[in-house]
Amino acid sequence: MVNLTHYMDGQGASADPQLQHFIEIESQKQRFQQLVHQMTEVCWEKCMDKPGPKLDSRTEVCFVNCVERFIDTSQFILNRLEQTQKSRGGFSETMD
Repeated sequence: MVNLTHYMDGQGASADPQLQHFIEIESQKQRFQQLVHQMTEVCWEKCMDKPGPKLDSRTEVCFVNCVERFIDTSQFILNRLEQTQKSRGGFSETMD
């Protein structure tokens, strides 16, 4: 995957607001895809004993719980980072 935020450092991105908006959207998509990949990897290892033609109820419940905990944990970490950065000043500046 290409890291699109790298291209925002150039003069072209700052001169063209449409390009900058496009790059921001694509960067968000990339971060979301990375998060889904990471979540899938973690939950697959935790819940999948043996692949079969369909999920049994125990495996399905495990996946649902794993995804919910992963989302809760990710949200908690994001909120904590925002609080920490707000107390230091400038959250958005350090996330770019």
